[in-house]
Amino acid sequence: MVVQVYVDVIVFGSISQKKVDGFVKMMTDEFEMSIFGELNFFLGLQVKQTDDGMFISQRKYARSLVRIFELVGSKSAKTPMSTTTKLIRDEDGEDVDTKLYRGMIGSLLYLTASRPDLCLSVGICARYQAKPKKSHLQAVKRIIKYVKGTVEYDLHYTKDTSSELVGFCDADWGGHTDDRRSTSGGCFFLGNNMVAWHSKKQNSTSLSTTEAKYIALGSCCAQLMWMRQTLSDSGKGTGPEM
Repeated sequence: MVVQVYVDVIVFGSISQKKVDGFVKMMTDEFEMSIFGELNFFLGLQVKQTDDGMFISQRKYARSLVRIFELVGSKSAKTPMSTTTKLIRDEDGEDVDTKLYRGMIGSLLYLTASRPDLCLSVGICARYQAKPKKSHLQAVKRIIKYVKGTVEYDLHYTKDTSSELVGFCDADWGGHTDDRRSTSGGCFFLGNNMVAWHSKKQNSTSLSTTEAKYIALGSCCAQLMWMRQTLSDSGKGTGPEM
């Protein structure tokens, strides 16, 4: 059984209905509380449960994000970021409202909780929050335009899966134009369900592609070891593969 407490909200679940009923009785006997039933919405995450699994999305949040930043009438973008033009510090560029830019980045970062396809582009734009320029703002707007056309995207978690833990990772070499640092990325699957992902600029400058990928591999291994230990603590121990 899994129980999560957030302020005055409790989300719980179990594969045993008997345990669920027992937990409900114990909590209602001890505390004055209301039971809202099956989880459908929590902290901006929409949950739809089916017989073969569940769908997790942030559709409502994504729509409100597009509306708040006044891009409802704009044309949708096919990709979150240009594959040919790289962002740079752009010292001579036109300054933009720092508060607005940071608000956009913060909103998009929360959306990556269910949208791994946004991690890289949002992470790159987040590097320029200290002194954003017009070129950076245009890049962020493109991400939101991409979100506008992909609002219906969600994550599907199937019941018919295994407990095998698998991780994939990679890195570019010197991809960040300003300081020539590399960016590591990784995604992690429990069976056929992706349960974690990340994209982050490396802390040091790699002198070769091999070094950049070695750093990415180390980060991936650390994440896998933590996940394996968590699974082991819950009685679902498994060996990771890479």
